[in-house]
Amino acid sequence: MIINATNLRSIYTGFKVIFNQALQNAKPMWTKIATLVPSTARDEEYKWLGKFPRMREWIGSRVLDNLATHGYTIKNKSFEATIAVDRDDIEDDQIGVYTPMIEGLAQSAANHPDELVFTLLPRGFTEKCYDGQYFFDEEHQDGDGPVQSNKGTKKLSSASYSAAYAQMMSLKDEHGNPLSVTPTVLVVPPQLREMGLKILQAETNENGETNVNRNSAELLVAPWLASDPNAWFLLDTSKPVKPIIFQERKKPNFDALDQPTDENVFMKKQYIYGVDSRDNAGYGLWQLAYGSTGVDA
Repeated sequence: MIINATNLRSIYTGFKVIFNQALQNAKPMWTKIATLVPSTARDEEYKWLGKFPRMREWIGSRVLDNLATHGYTIKNKSFEATIAVDRDDIEDDQIGVYTPMIEGLAQSAANHPDELVFTLLPRGFTEKCYDGQYFFDEEHQDGDGPVQSNKGTKKLSSASYSAAYAQMMSLKDEHGNPLSVTPTVLVVPPQLREMGLKILQAETNENGETNVNRNSAELLVAPWLASDPNAWFLLDTSKPVKPIIFQERKKPNFDALDQPTDENVFMKKQYIYGVDSRDNAGYGLWQLAYGSTGVDA
């Protein structure tokens, strides 16, 4: 192939089509447990976290439910993935061998939010959320409300799952009213997949009794949790705000350095193609998540 502006533009266009198709065909998991929040700045402050508006009988004037001022901020970060195409491969019409690599760029871009979102779960035992406590903690408190816990230590079992389910449904707001939390998703590492299936899909439990937890939640097996084989998480993802926030400043963008005047072309005879994005993830409402370290029997 003769290397000229027309052919280079054709290569770029072809790569971009492959990238966009692979990106559209990807099936990321993060949307099941995280809320997408568009960002327009370097960082975003979430003052509204912790407030649960509640209907009340209208007697006299309206009661204003002011936003809390917790000052929880998520800062955007830049991410990229890049490949280089050798000029000899273009001259020898070997562009087709790079198709899997372009598809890999798209897959990496699609899975990137998954990694950000799911790795936040095990870190929730040691990283803080909007109220200044660890995301999974035994001493959460909003305003003058009760001190409450969304943390456990029991290994995943039918009994510990039932206890966590009941604990989440028992949570109250700052006025002592039920929050109406109902767990919808059980998130486990690959090592706990079998136990998760038994709890949520088996017709009977170990004692031969009817499995009351059958179909009570969706099982989500997250490869990103494999380094924490005992930890498991129960989430309510039915609310407008989910337990995790994925903040998107810039969608994945496919670009190239393929001009003769580019240093990489002149010095190394390499044409560079890559994807970049700006985003980050952070903690939403602790009330909608329960985490267990799984270290106790």
